Amino acid sequence: MAEAAAQEDAVLALLQQQGLLDHATLERAQAQARAWAMTVQDTLMADGAISPKAWAKAVAEASGLPLADMVKHPADPTLLDPLDRDFYLAQGVVPWRRDADGTLVLACIRPRTPELLAWAERRFPGQPIAWAATAKFDILWTLQQVFDHLADLAAREALFLRTPELSAKMVFTVPQVIFAAGMVSVLLLGLWVAPITTLVACSTFITSFYLLSFGFRFLLTWVGAGHEVDISVTDAEIAALNPEELPTYTVLVPMYKEKEVLPILVHSIRRMDYPRAKLDVKLVLEADDIETIEAAKELHAEGIFEIIRVPKSHPKTKPKACNYALHFARGELCVVFDAEDMPEPDQLKKAVALFNRSPPEVVCVQARLNYFNRQENFLTRMFTLEYSNWFDYLLPGLHVLRVPIPLGGTSNHFRTQILRDLGAWDPYNVTEDADLGVRLTQAGYEVAVVNSTTFEEANGVLPSWINQRSRWIKGYMQTWLVHMRNPVRLYRRLGGVGFWGFHFFVGFPVLTALLNPVLWLTTVATLIWGSAAVDVFFPPPVIYLAIFNLVVGNAMYVYLTMVAAAKRGWFMLMPWALLAPAYWVLHSVAAYKAFWQLLLRPHYWEKTQHGTSTATQAALAAIATPSGAR
Repeated sequence: MAEAAAQEDAVLALLQQQGLLDHATLERAQAQARAWAMTVQDTLMADGAISPKAWAKAVAEASGLPLADMVKHPADPTLLDPLDRDFYLAQGVVPWRRDADGTLVLACIRPRTPELLAWAERRFPGQPIAWAATAKFDILWTLQQVFDHLADLAAREALFLRTPELSAKMVFTVPQVIFAAGMVSVLLLGLWVAPITTLVACSTFITSFYLLSFGFRFLLTWVGAGHEVDISVTDAEIAALNPEELPTYTVLVPMYKEKEVLPILVHSIRRMDYPRAKLDVKLVLEADDIETIEAAKELHAEGIFEIIRVPKSHPKTKPKACNYALHFARGELCVVFDAEDMPEPDQLKKAVALFNRSPPEVVCVQARLNYFNRQENFLTRMFTLEYSNWFDYLLPGLHVLRVPIPLGGTSNHFRTQILRDLGAWDPYNVTEDADLGVRLTQAGYEVAVVNSTTFEEANGVLPSWINQRSRWIKGYMQTWLVHMRNPVRLYRRLGGVGFWGFHFFVGFPVLTALLNPVLWLTTVATLIWGSAAVDVFFPPPVIYLAIFNLVVGNAMYVYLTMVAAAKRGWFMLMPWALLAPAYWVLHSVAAYKAFWQLLLRPHYWEKTQHGTSTATQAALAAIATPSGAR
């Protein structure tokens, strides 16, 4: 430790002599290092005061070691062992080259620390060892170049190879195809032999199904509105957190062709109330997305931001990208944000506080999502109403009732190691977050909902909205099919409430969107030709239930949506809830597109168009991106 401290002091003195570091900046970094239990090197690079490359050059000069620029002079891939990959990343070291005299040169961020000396002696017994200084980005670059094929294979196939029954790579199993064919055959046979009786049975089932669906949603809202559910983490709990004990937090930001909104996320990370040196931010970019990669470089962001280039392979999905980036995560906790996200500044601390006071079974914390462009047009208003009800009432209700929580696409906070042990995300499921929430519950873990909101851009462009919603619905179809491959096992793992809750929240909403047009046509036929046209298919008890669903059920849905808007103080949105039926029509359009794609293109990822909102453009204009060192 004394040698490491002396080396750091020598580097700091050299940086001051070179005019790269002033006394005030050094004092601030030293104070942060003491408060956060970090090194001054970490705090300087996290603040952008010194770039990782400049620090590496100073280390080389102060210690007399060579500087390993592994972009210009790549490491010898034959020297790197895949089994040591995690150690390379954690300790910031890689075997770089072997000199002519047989000496093995190890390039590292902090040369000759006790941990590295012990590892080198144990790992390369009897071999002459030399050291070189390098920057952390060179280490990251090397590991991606040498091991990208292994990491990419694991990102794509690890879950399928480990538990194929929980992977959406196979869309339908043989038993499911046989069961579906049998059900269709029974229906067709019934229509042929006893058409009236069959249609009455169908109308009875559908009407009862709608009644139960309305009842379940009301129950979730009622439970989720409880005061003890609404207040999860207090200001006092946040203030009680010790900065020294806060864990390193990995932030995954997957994006594709979204250079326009990239500054929003960088700005949001900079304003997070969390020790910056304990942030490990991964900008997860596709290797062929040159424009976004170059835009990320041009931001000259602080040293906590790292670019992860995801190799080009199939499927090209967000979960595959997250799986690949997870291999490089250094944090004890990790979170996923989208590029246009604006999380509340205290969200990470709230998640830590909730993890700290929760039992070990709680391995995921879902923050609430909502929209900053809610007043832009009809779609953004309805999207906001929908999400307000979903995240402020329904998900907390699921948590209380111990029903599997389909996670949102962003602001999911995880215990990193358990996420890895579980197989992380399913790259073949296009709504990977919902699937992961169900898999967590099946594995005996729990998801909690924290009282912190991430604001993002609501999709206000109709074609893009249809694409996004059809992908979500297709993913719910995949999730239902995957977890219903073994209904008995699912029931045993989730229990009765969890099992039926899974159906009502994941499977039945999709079925509702597909059935709605049939019911609407039935209503139109009644209005045109009179009740006699449908009376034979709707006996009195059934028609009474149908009228109840139509009037009371839909009114209840509109009312609960209004309540969700009122809870956030968005009273101007409440009248828009009356237009919910028009919004449901769009859901049905997206549902039929999703069903068609499930059959023909099950793993195709419909890209969501971001950056179209006037609110987004205003936010970008208001952000002054500092030109920190790199």
